[in-house]
Amino acid sequence: MSWLTIAVPSGLLLADLVILGSMSRPRTPLSRLFTVLLAGVLAGLALAVAALPGNLLAGYAAKAALGAYDDLPAALSTPATPQRSYVYANDGRTLLTTFYDVNRTDVPLAEIAPAMRQAIVAAEDRRFYSHGGADLRGIVRALVANVTGGDTQGGSTLTMQYVRNVLKSDPHRSAQEQQAATEQTIGRKLQEIRYATALEHKLSKDEILNRYLNIAYFGSGAYGIAAASQRYFGKTPADLTLGEAALLAGLVQSPDAYSPIDGDAKAALARRGYVLNAMVGTGAITQAQADRANTEKLVLHPTAQPNGCVATRPADDGFFCDYLRRWWLEQPAFGATGQEREQALRRGGYTVVTSLDPRVQATAVEQARKVYAPGDRRALPIAAVEPGTGKILAMAVNRQYGVGPGQTVNPLVSGGGSIEGYQAGSTFKLFTMLAALESGRTLSTGFDAPSRLPTRYPAEGEGSCDGKWCPANANPERMDGYRMMWDAFGRSVNTYFVWLAEQVGEDKVVEMAQRLGITFRAGSDAAFAEHDAANWGAFTLGVAATTPLDLANAYATVAAEGMYCTPTPVVSVTAPDGRKVPVGAPSCKRVLSQDVARAATDAARCPVGQQSAYGQCNGGTASGVDGIVSRPVAGKTGSSEQNATETFVGFTPQVAVAGIAANPDNPSDAVGAAVQSQVIAAVARVIRTAVDGQPVRDFTAPSPELAGDMRRPEPPAPSPSPSPSATMPGIPPDLLRWLQGRRG
Repeated sequence: MSWLTIAVPSGLLLADLVILGSMSRPRTPLSRLFTVLLAGVLAGLALAVAALPGNLLAGYAAKAALGAYDDLPAALSTPATPQRSYVYANDGRTLLTTFYDVNRTDVPLAEIAPAMRQAIVAAEDRRFYSHGGADLRGIVRALVANVTGGDTQGGSTLTMQYVRNVLKSDPHRSAQEQQAATEQTIGRKLQEIRYATALEHKLSKDEILNRYLNIAYFGSGAYGIAAASQRYFGKTPADLTLGEAALLAGLVQSPDAYSPIDGDAKAALARRGYVLNAMVGTGAITQAQADRANTEKLVLHPTAQPNGCVATRPADDGFFCDYLRRWWLEQPAFGATGQEREQALRRGGYTVVTSLDPRVQATAVEQARKVYAPGDRRALPIAAVEPGTGKILAMAVNRQYGVGPGQTVNPLVSGGGSIEGYQAGSTFKLFTMLAALESGRTLSTGFDAPSRLPTRYPAEGEGSCDGKWCPANANPERMDGYRMMWDAFGRSVNTYFVWLAEQVGEDKVVEMAQRLGITFRAGSDAAFAEHDAANWGAFTLGVAATTPLDLANAYATVAAEGMYCTPTPVVSVTAPDGRKVPVGAPSCKRVLSQDVARAATDAARCPVGQQSAYGQCNGGTASGVDGIVSRPVAGKTGSSEQNATETFVGFTPQVAVAGIAANPDNPSDAVGAAVQSQVIAAVARVIRTAVDGQPVRDFTAPSPELAGDMRRPEPPAPSPSPSPSATMPGIPPDLLRWLQGRRG
């Protein structure tokens, strides 16, 4: 009797020993006889216990729980269950994708249909609201069924199942500890019962039920009722019907086998009938309700939850998603290491509202694909940035993000990895102009720009003059002659800006570009910028590789009157508990004086067909932009050597957009000059969409001091050829005529 005396104080534990023993070893005739006899003894004990006064039984349960409080894992009270993170567009409603290792999202009990709550209790633990965590009657019933050849039952309550699920998924436990939570051992079962009993004294029944529904596995990759409702029926758990709730509740016993998507649909329906009858037994529904629900045809709406950047909706948003993910991995707020931050994204249950504007993004994709088809070897990556905040409104390209045929996961818009960027041509003249204005020069700084300009830089072959680099103007008829910054920028006069860079200092121009966010990803560019920037004469013509995102953000700095903002892909990040994570707020600093930025903007009105505040624009390389945008706008075109790339950047006070046509895989594959007009129109239409519905804002004119003296010198008056008596020995005739013209 000493053995029984030790075991009976927790008679329910002894029952579990027998159940476990029957599952873990062959059952001989002798063992069957023993378990039948023991079952009878325990059944008698169960009846005796059931007859005890309620308060005595409750006191016993409390005593059994003593000692369990101290070692109750914190995860059981506040489970760190992995949940998927949701990524939305800037409206907070348009779902772009989700990230998860485990497809789960917690929902409060109030957002779960009452039929679902009643169904899971009827299916898994009918006495849930009356036991203290471990149900003695249920365990004995399971024991008798197991040893007499009935349906195999485990006797575990919802609370015990919840304990098991938490312990096997707690990320703070080791892999060995997680595995031990499901092992069929006596020690594990005893611990599970102790934890369940203690937990019942810490949490209410509804709290336990809610947590159970959020952690249970329902098959087909769906963990928790929110994921299951979406996976099978494409709806929220609040909208489940009685029949749908009964079907889902029936899956928990054997999720993979019963799943109507991946398993046996007939078995799932049979199990649904069992759950409905059980609900009748608990009084949750009437027999008539059960009959009606049981005759309903199974109508599934399988919904696969997107996971990661290759599954964005639409797929065109993958390049932005990839940038978001790389940004996330650099944020200390999500962990000390890249691995911890990745785990936070995939398991942390965050709600991420990004900066992506669906309308602007859709227009950018549409325009990129008007220029090049999705399968074209060439590409038109486009980026849109909001001045004054750095929020990325669009990152689009004619390619599709993915690993399939014709797809790519290379960051074509933002650069990184194998993408160093593309030459953006004369768009870099902005940095020369800014450096000159900052050095004290004015917009009226004039130079008689020649067709070709010999420089001090050694050079050989084409483009050299007597062993020196000798850049030329692309269109001498429109570009040569006396120019000030306004019309030199508007007409994109190469020789003017090469001369201006020499006056200012090429190292100052390079530093200005870096100040505005241009990153040198190519090793040769980075080396030149670090060690020999003062001799980088061609920099002003855009020979360094850049990206549409860097370029758009640099011009956005000018649009924001000198405020540089770090590009950001998010508006807000919210943790599952509602806490706002301190990331994503604009990070801005002044890098230019307002007046310098305004002066550069005034000159940038010239290329796009508009007029500067001082009326000095007289021709532009992108004059059609004015008619497309139909509001104050500025910008600059750029063509690299031999038209290998074609670029346009445009901006208003509210948005800056850049597009670069190139072959990302082969820089020597020139896109040609003919595509320039298409690139200009594409970027202009993205600007138009971005500002649609926003108030019309004009640019502020620069000060007269930065405008300078706008009087252009009068050309020398022609004079008649000198008579022989007027000639002077030793002086060339041309010089003599010039001297005569200067007299008086």
